[in-house]
Amino acid sequence: MAAPSMGGVSLPRGNGQTVRLPRGASLTDLAEKIGAQPAALVTALFHLGEMVTATQSVNDETLQLLGAEIDWDIQVVSPEDEDRELLETFDLTFGDEGDEEDWEARPPVVTVMGHVDHGKTKLLDAVRNSNVVAREAGGITQHIGAYQIVTELEDDERPITFIDTPGHESFTAMRARGAKVTDIVVLVVAADDGVMPQTVEALNHAQAAEVPIVVAVNKIDKEGANPAKIRQQLTEYGLVAEEYGGDTMFVDVSATTRQGIEELETAILLTADASLDLRANTQMDPQGVVIEGKLDKGRGPVATVLVQRGTLRQGDSIVAGDAYGRVRSLLDEHGNKLKEALPARPVQVVGLTSVPRAGDTFLVVEEDRVARQIADRRQARIRNAQNASMRKRISLEDLDAALKENRQLNLIIKGDNSGTVEALEEALMKIEVSDDISLRVIHRGVGGITKSDIDLALADDVIVLGFNVRAEGQATELANREGVDVRYYSVIYQAIEEIEAALKGMLKPEYEEVALGSAEVREVFRVPRIGNVAGSIVRSGTITRNSKARLVRDGVVVADNLTVESLRRFKDDVTEVREGYECGIGLGSFNDIKTEDVIETFEMREKPRA
Repeated sequence: MAAPSMGGVSLPRGNGQTVRLPRGASLTDLAEKIGAQPAALVTALFHLGEMVTATQSVNDETLQLLGAEIDWDIQVVSPEDEDRELLETFDLTFGDEGDEEDWEARPPVVTVMGHVDHGKTKLLDAVRNSNVVAREAGGITQHIGAYQIVTELEDDERPITFIDTPGHESFTAMRARGAKVTDIVVLVVAADDGVMPQTVEALNHAQAAEVPIVVAVNKIDKEGANPAKIRQQLTEYGLVAEEYGGDTMFVDVSATTRQGIEELETAILLTADASLDLRANTQMDPQGVVIEGKLDKGRGPVATVLVQRGTLRQGDSIVAGDAYGRVRSLLDEHGNKLKEALPARPVQVVGLTSVPRAGDTFLVVEEDRVARQIADRRQARIRNAQNASMRKRISLEDLDAALKENRQLNLIIKGDNSGTVEALEEALMKIEVSDDISLRVIHRGVGGITKSDIDLALADDVIVLGFNVRAEGQATELANREGVDVRYYSVIYQAIEEIEAALKGMLKPEYEEVALGSAEVREVFRVPRIGNVAGSIVRSGTITRNSKARLVRDGVVVADNLTVESLRRFKDDVTEVREGYECGIGLGSFNDIKTEDVIETFEMREKPRA
């Protein structure tokens, strides 16, 4: 049954049938699903006020708008479902734990969360006796690290895997991923500061992931520390300390003096033993999640992964997100080579073709060919989704204005690891300035700024952002010679502030009308070669020559956009006449002036932007 004609175009009516499409699908993809001609869908969208080509990636909203018009229920497949369907085409699954007989005990995976500057990284320093915080710009952790330590409980050696997540608000997505891969959350709260907004946000992530929480009350050695107040504040969020009759373990610690560190490790293990059944299958094909990715000059792309099932070994064919390769070497957090990595073991993988993104899943397949095919399809899917999300909807009414002026700030983002690049991009895309200004990231990547990045920037007036990376080799010389704007940052706050300022600088100035004065017409004089002149008295403000004016009669605007072309006091030309004085006002060629009309004058002033 055909749908009603839309501008002469007949389309098959779906009668409410469901059609599933991947993110960023084109009208050609939809046409194949419903048995229509792509050109007919292009025409149909044109009549709905949308300008889209047949092969262009289309955003979810536009697809559903078209579906509602032709009575098809268009469902855009979620990224998780897309990935699951992709793996099923290769007879692969993710997350299947197999036979319970092959399960073995594994260490708990602990995510450390909390507010900025509450001492998360210093606490981990105390736990693993290293000094990561000294290498962090501004003392703020800006990427995820994963480490495994060994402690003792009742004379048994027990490993614990720690994941350090960034505390800055721009890294919400990375913290959320941390909660999804973790078994236990250690919520760090400063005893001298109390519960803060990001403390609550981290708590919400942990509770959404339904994982047990251990609270580390840090900085108890500082003046003004009040651990009891922290316990009281957190009861409002459902965390009741054991000493108050609840089931949450609170441990008072000091990362500086190492007080309470052993008690914290014990609390983690006791919570894991009491609340969780931590076992994993070591015999199945390895699977897990990417914690972070970076580009190492000597070793190429390096991904820190957390094995969730199976045993990852050197020589395995691996696909992680849209990256693939063969595992050349496995390294622990200290750079020591490993032969294999068991479940809950964080390990660095060398041998991938590109840098995967933080949060990507990885799995081992039998052949390199299969790994490459999965990676290629994921890459195409991600590219289509990005193209659709970056596309700004243009209606027919806006088309003329859009063609005349396209004000868009183009960026290239390069960073030291994939998680940071993604978090920075997400923070920048949230900047809201105006509907007529858009921000577009045309390329993002991990590693130093290369000559090819500068070449790309030259093509389309692009600003290049380097986050904890610098320009390499000829790139600096080319950028200087061609005038490419390359900006370097090591703290995310500065990048967001400067890009927001740049966007505001692209805005057209906004003007507001400011009243100058008004005059009442008492008599109208006919002056040869000039026209009618209004003999008036200034009722308020000041009447200024050459100012903008409008004529009001009986409360209704008779004429707008006029100009005070002549202004006289008796026989003298003047530049202004103040309130209470009489004058003669000439409005140029406009002569429809009557007694008792009111002449209002005004000027347009630029409004300062907030």
